[in-house]
Amino acid sequence: MNKTMAVASTIAFVVFMAFLSACGAQETPHAPGDQGPPGSAGPGNNIGLSAGGAKDISNFRENIRNDYLPLPTDVTYEGLFYDYYFDTGAARPANKLYSPSYGYAVSRDPLSGKVDYYLSVGLNSGIKESDFQRKKLDLVIVLDNSGSMGESFNQYYYDRAGARRDAYAEEGGSSLRKMDSAAKSVTYILDQLTGDDRVAIVTFNSRAALVQPMTPVWDLDMRDLQERVLDITAGGSTDLEAGLDMATRQFRNLREADSYEFEDRMIVLTDAQPNTGDFSSRGLGGTLEENARNRIYATFIGIGVDFNSDLVERITKIKGANYYSVHSPRQFRERIQDEFDFMVTPLVFNLELRFKSSGWSIDKVFGSPEADQATGRLMSVNTLFPSKALDGEVKGGLVLLKLRKTSSAPDPEVVLEVSYEDRDGREDGDRAAIFLETERPDYYGNSGIRKGILLTRYASLLQNWMIDEREHRDSSRSWQPRMGDDTGIVIPSLARYSQWERQSLPLTVSEPYRRMFVTFTRYFADEMQDIGDDTLDQELTVLRHLSRS
Repeated sequence: MNKTMAVASTIAFVVFMAFLSACGAQETPHAPGDQGPPGSAGPGNNIGLSAGGAKDISNFRENIRNDYLPLPTDVTYEGLFYDYYFDTGAARPANKLYSPSYGYAVSRDPLSGKVDYYLSVGLNSGIKESDFQRKKLDLVIVLDNSGSMGESFNQYYYDRAGARRDAYAEEGGSSLRKMDSAAKSVTYILDQLTGDDRVAIVTFNSRAALVQPMTPVWDLDMRDLQERVLDITAGGSTDLEAGLDMATRQFRNLREADSYEFEDRMIVLTDAQPNTGDFSSRGLGGTLEENARNRIYATFIGIGVDFNSDLVERITKIKGANYYSVHSPRQFRERIQDEFDFMVTPLVFNLELRFKSSGWSIDKVFGSPEADQATGRLMSVNTLFPSKALDGEVKGGLVLLKLRKTSSAPDPEVVLEVSYEDRDGREDGDRAAIFLETERPDYYGNSGIRKGILLTRYASLLQNWMIDEREHRDSSRSWQPRMGDDTGIVIPSLARYSQWERQSLPLTVSEPYRRMFVTFTRYFADEMQDIGDDTLDQELTVLRHLSRS
């Protein structure tokens, strides 16, 4: 695409965005779960939206595959949701930048039989897929080349004792090191850039180094740049702060660029194990928060089985942030080819949903990194990114609310008021009155909310298991799990780990959890069949593995 065409396309997209933001909010009373005509949100029509934060749980699965005990933060609800497509319950095609839809469910806990109530918030957009185009990009790629990146993909660099495992076998049978994987991933990112984009590359270990200053892609020998990246070697300590600081400096003197045309983003490829400089989550988060206020947003890409999701999960709650994990360069290439423009283009900011009801309140929120900030009347999401739509379903297009009755005979009417900003600061909103009918369990307004409940329970069970096994790993006394048949599946408060230099623990499943996994596996298999989504089988494989461990 030449420069004239690129600018024209960008202007057309901006005009379309302004049109969407100018559309007034409309009150739309309806019953949750109302369905529109088949294919009303298909790939030839509107795209969808998904929450920021985690975009997969690949690191969790990779640890299980290698018989390691994952961190509880390796499984996030939004990361798990983004692996699947959801019926959002949209009654009609969206005509605004963000048009929420709602679904209702009454479902029994598979362990305790206790009745739970849920409301789903569908993440629909009025942007046509054919109209979507990212802005030109000012991109800084930040590459970790510290000593821990020199280890094999499936080894824990900071293990002090114990047998080393065989190196991860990549395509062709060659052993793969994290540095190789990260460098290849950078070359795939560079392949996605156009001549109108600008790019810089920074590396960091004991100190930061500028491999390529910010330069228009038109002026670069891209093949030479990719070869220089592939020649980068690993060694030294890990000063992530230095890498972020040098990356931030590359955006200076670019502020004259028209913000309607350019998106500013840094992509950080790392195993997230800083050990020098200011490596506190508050210190690193402070840098990223200041950048976000200046509209410089961050994507983290986790490398290796010992990628520290605890640190990155904390700092990517920041506006405009998201993170992915690399399982293999080949799979990352396929994903980046399909999703790069979505990865770097936040569309909706500061989404707030106010829940007004005399008989119900919000108990928990699942599917956004800010879920723990929810109150009984308010749900907040910092950022929504564009997402694929397929056959009327949206990838990761759901936030799930667990409800609590505040009276024995609650008023069935609930008023939901949504407000948000587009990426240029224009405000908009939506208002809907819905009715939570008195339904008997098990009732699901649509397959999307049913899938969301299933995955939420799955993630909560896994988190409780990982917390308990870690807390009692050195205990010689018998202990009771934090959940069971009497409590049902409880929502845990995730433990935090002060040491970023992640060491391995062997995969362990105590007998109480093994029994719960057996019971939950039967429930999961039945639900998967009723929902009709065979892609859920990857979770069933994990459950069966844990049931036998």
